[in-house]
Amino acid sequence: MSGRMTGAEMHALVARLYPLCRSITGDGVRATLGVIGEHLPLTVHEVPTGTQVLDWTIPQEWNIRDAYIKDASGRRVVDFRRSNLHVVGYSEPVSATMTLDELRPHLHTLPEQPDLVPYRTSYYARTWGFCLSQSTLDAMDDGPYEVVIDSTLADGSLTYAEHVVPGESGDEVMISCHVCHPSLANDNLAGIAVAVALARSLDRPRHTYRFLFAPGTIGAITWLARNRERVGRIRHGLTLACAGDPGPLTYKRSRRGDAAIDRAAVHVLKDRPHRVLPFTPYGYDERQFCSPGFDLPFGSLTRTPYAQYPEYHTSGDDLDFVTPDALEDTLDALQAITRVLDGDRSYLNLSPYGEPQLGRRGLYDSLGGRSDTKQAQLAMLWVLNMSDGGNSLLDIAERSDLPFAALRAAADALLAAGLLKETA
Repeated sequence: MSGRMTGAEMHALVARLYPLCRSITGDGVRATLGVIGEHLPLTVHEVPTGTQVLDWTIPQEWNIRDAYIKDASGRRVVDFRRSNLHVVGYSEPVSATMTLDELRPHLHTLPEQPDLVPYRTSYYARTWGFCLSQSTLDAMDDGPYEVVIDSTLADGSLTYAEHVVPGESGDEVMISCHVCHPSLANDNLAGIAVAVALARSLDRPRHTYRFLFAPGTIGAITWLARNRERVGRIRHGLTLACAGDPGPLTYKRSRRGDAAIDRAAVHVLKDRPHRVLPFTPYGYDERQFCSPGFDLPFGSLTRTPYAQYPEYHTSGDDLDFVTPDALEDTLDALQAITRVLDGDRSYLNLSPYGEPQLGRRGLYDSLGGRSDTKQAQLAMLWVLNMSDGGNSLLDIAERSDLPFAALRAAADALLAAGLLKETA
């Protein structure tokens, strides 16, 4: 199961996952992991209800079969079968006849976006509710209505999965995606699809790559609670989300602010439309990995960040909102970041007294004057000058403003010519 996925193939994976009703627990998560498992071998973990994970406790498992509001004629005014966004996540079971006034406290709309259905959850407070468009609510009469939520809340487990690509080193790069959102294509099915594509493209990487597919917040906390002995191996980490919308790429720094993952992302994105944001303890699961007790070097890569596009957490975040081109662009940037992380080395110049003669070693292209040739020559000079055993190629890239790939190629040529020695 390897090879680069196209934007169309990533979009097809998003479309396959879109109808599944996901939450922080339940069969929708298992079904989602089952589809991902058709593309990547996964290790699936089940953590029982009641398990203590750091300051949290694994909740009861929620599953739902059907839900609706029927009017007096028997028509489903609100129908879970049409969209799983219509039910508040973790709603307890209901079977009742109610007037519209009795129903209203349990109905959620977006008056400013009257044709969209909101996404709402209530994981840790027992309640129930429906989400619908304001236009649907405006058209409802006084009732009565048949109100049914055919759901269960019972002891079960929380489910998450991992995929590991072994590397030359046991040091790890971790990519984390949340799998708890229902039919929201950008948040976060696009992130899942790009993560799958990255995993399939890796071929004998330097680092070991660990991909975590887990429910948001409680899933990351569960992984951290169960993997304290492994945490020290994580050298670089990224949460991946909102990866398929039309906006420019956005990188949010780790809590450290200047970790290698921060510097690699900033270097890769500098020549693309992008934004770089400072760390805040709000957002996706980078806030769990960056909590002060762990303080892992975890950044976040998105396109338009959470809550900053009108379709966020609404039915507008659909399959048309995510594009194959945006998915490909996110994957391309992510692959470039991993090439920096895997390719970064430090060297010692073995001929440090004056500039070594590069021409007699065949290191200068005879076609002088071409821009790419000049860049290659300049890259060699920078690598030679800065390779004192303390500077890495990423350090040199930041100092020289040259592409990391050019410096990596220069270092390889100089190493082959016996002018460098790798130190780290």
